[in-house]
Amino acid sequence: MLHVTLDRENALAVLEPDGALSKEDFDNAVKVIDPFIEEKGKLNGIVISAESFPGWEDFAALSRHITFIKNHHKKIKRLAFATDTAVIDYSKAIAAPFIDAEIKVFPFARFEEAKAWVAAAEENA
Repeated sequence: MLHVTLDRENALAVLEPDGALSKEDFDNAVKVIDPFIEEKGKLNGIVISAESFPGWEDFAALSRHITFIKNHHKKIKRLAFATDTAVIDYSKAIAAPFIDAEIKVFPFARFEEAKAWVAAAEENA
């Protein structure tokens, strides 16, 4: 399951996976995030908080995840990971050339710092 919280004041979304991700998780994230982007025209960014990466339920979930990234990377300024998973550093290096958002990885315990960095995208615009 993917818990999605929208911080309207700071124009950011927090995604917290709890178990393997499903295609429905990304459909639900779209239902929360897209109306805000349509209303405000932007989202400062997304913070993904997961001590370890849970993976996907199946190929359909992975495919929906890729579609989610494709449809949103130009609509956000920053993407922060709060995680202790080393694989994110490698994924960041691979994805960076294809994603418009600025990406930064924080240790899992520094979740609040990750949120503050994403929220500060407004100040640096």
